[in-house]
Amino acid sequence: MGLWGGAAIMVGVMIGSGIYRTPTTIAGEMGSPLLILAMWMLGGGICLLGALTYAELGTMFPKSGGIYVFLHEGFGPRVAFVFGWTYLLITQPMAVAGIATVFSEHVNVLLGTNVDQRIITCLAIVLLTWLNVTGMKRSAGVAVVLTGIKAAALAAIVVVALVLTKGEGANFTGEPAPRPLFLALAPVLAAIMWTYDGWSDTVAVAEEIHEPQKWILRIFLLGIVGTTGLYLAVNAVYIWLIPLHEMRETATVAPVIMERLVGPVGEKVVTVLIAVSTLGAAHASIIVGSRVIFAQARDRLLFAFPSRVHSQYRTPYIALWVQALLACLATIFLVHFEALMGGFVFTMWIFYGLSAATIIVLRFRQPEARRPYRCWGYPIVPVAFVAAAAGMTALSILESPQDTLVWLAVLLAGLPAYSLWRRFTVPADTAD
Repeated sequence: MGLWGGAAIMVGVMIGSGIYRTPTTIAGEMGSPLLILAMWMLGGGICLLGALTYAELGTMFPKSGGIYVFLHEGFGPRVAFVFGWTYLLITQPMAVAGIATVFSEHVNVLLGTNVDQRIITCLAIVLLTWLNVTGMKRSAGVAVVLTGIKAAALAAIVVVALVLTKGEGANFTGEPAPRPLFLALAPVLAAIMWTYDGWSDTVAVAEEIHEPQKWILRIFLLGIVGTTGLYLAVNAVYIWLIPLHEMRETATVAPVIMERLVGPVGEKVVTVLIAVSTLGAAHASIIVGSRVIFAQARDRLLFAFPSRVHSQYRTPYIALWVQALLACLATIFLVHFEALMGGFVFTMWIFYGLSAATIIVLRFRQPEARRPYRCWGYPIVPVAFVAAAAGMTALSILESPQDTLVWLAVLLAGLPAYSLWRRFTVPADTAD
């Protein structure tokens, strides 16, 4: 992959169902439109801090796995195993299944059918996995097309709204907030960072980027700056067309927007857009997630067979099919998935912060190591990102201690699991 393929995979994960659903959640928490837009800008800024940090690590270690690789290099196999344990069993299968479930829901709406959404979801996962198995170049090409459609669709909403001028400037006037700001921060940031999630996925496929030392930083900047600008414009249009008190009463804001812009056909149009958007996000997420499984197996922190590479297509086909199986099992047994998205955001931001901290560890431990790119603003930039990740974690615990403690328990169970793995399976040369 080059610049556009890498950026398409990254943006393809970022732009999914979130931008269509989370604005109503955020409107239910805050009363100031300008503050809401500032929070979206803050989310993009946090991602940019992480990107500048990860670009140094990604160019140092241009391997499949991304965060897993950084944790392994910085903190050793135990921490890397705990991340891989959580990611393999909980985080990634839930993410793929959740995104694909939204796709299947909208397929039923679009076709006017009532097919069990689990069947459609699993078929979509299997089809997208097969597409990824049969070649990275083709898969990256599909990502470019789907990402282009998604970005163009969101941009079209903005352009049509500006051309038709059906909005009201008075909608940007603040109104009483439903909750105090300190109580609203956790759910608002969780919703925003879920919508931005995928910003880090460039480094997970670094091994398959042509000249990663040249392109990783540019992919990050192109993807994050472009997506942040698009999200700000779309949310400004949402607010311009629908006041916050009305938005709070809407399940999904996009269909209402499209109906006001182009009439009754708007609901069908936005259903197609959400279906394409979630299909593209699931496709890109499958690409990225399988590389983490592959990297962990290659390091002998998982059974060896997921590290096999297809003799013809040169893709991690076993890792892809293992991921598909786990995602389908999650779809079949869990069905409704929304509550688990909070667990995804909570657990991932713990590891986002830990992996960013490895840049500081490695600067002390390996000061002479080759660094094709050195993080701009070091150490302020990585420290600020780690602090933001810690703040996200603390806010989530304060907001919902019972739910977050469950996810912490799953995460921490990886520590004794690692001890058992090392004792019975892992060769001595991989021990701490």
